Amino acid sequence: MNEKNEPEILTGVPHSARVWNYWIGGKDHYPVDQELGDQVIAAYPQARDLARASRAFQARAVRHLAGEAGITQFLDIGTGLPVQNSTHEVAQSVQPKARIVYVDNDPLVLTHARALLTSAPEGMTNYVHADIRDAEKVLQEAGQTLDMTRPVAVMVLSTLGHVEPQAGIDLMRRYMAGVVPGSYLVLCDTVATPQTLAAQEAYASGDTPPYLVRRPEEILASADGMELVEPGFGSISLWRPGPGEGDAGPVDQWGFVARK
Repeated sequence: MNEKNEPEILTGVPHSARVWNYWIGGKDHYPVDQELGDQVIAAYPQARDLARASRAFQARAVRHLAGEAGITQFLDIGTGLPVQNSTHEVAQSVQPKARIVYVDNDPLVLTHARALLTSAPEGMTNYVHADIRDAEKVLQEAGQTLDMTRPVAVMVLSTLGHVEPQAGIDLMRRYMAGVVPGSYLVLCDTVATPQTLAAQEAYASGDTPPYLVRRPEEILASADGMELVEPGFGSISLWRPGPGEGDAGPVDQWGFVARK
């Protein structure tokens, strides 16, 4: 990337990726992001726990797929800013030859792409700058790194809320139509409750793109026709938790791992 082509970073306007980064304990955010993050937490105290549960679920799901399921290819859509235990780090710790493609359309994330483009010597990590809604483009460009004749784990974590619920269900079907049987979908999103709806409203007040919470059936519908991996669909904090991980109980982020 040419330095002069990199987008300007607006530090005076809150940014969704930086707010999320603040919630999960990262360092890539500014006071305005922390202000909006705290505003959402005031309306919905579980916001930080939910964000961190999403990251922990991602790591557990990747570790399971790379280990027990033998998956060596991952398509991580809606990457966000780099954090510890990113998909490629977890996958390649189990399968050094694993190949990972990250996808995001956010200019800020694009400026951090170099930090993501690291890989174990035996494997490969690449980055696609594209919108989640353009499934065909994403799959085509991912195919330059991934072997699309072999199973792929498609990962959409805490991202689909940027798309209307029914459109999101249709979108996931398009992605899964583009991968072979034996592939997986890893998906989680925030379920609609009075508390999360209040958080949705507080988040929208920050002049950021809206994030739409969903009814449980609107999340689960993305797995229609697929086989859910045990323990099935529910709070992500209770999906195969490690020692001490499930002690805090369920969170309002539900998800699943499903096999095509």
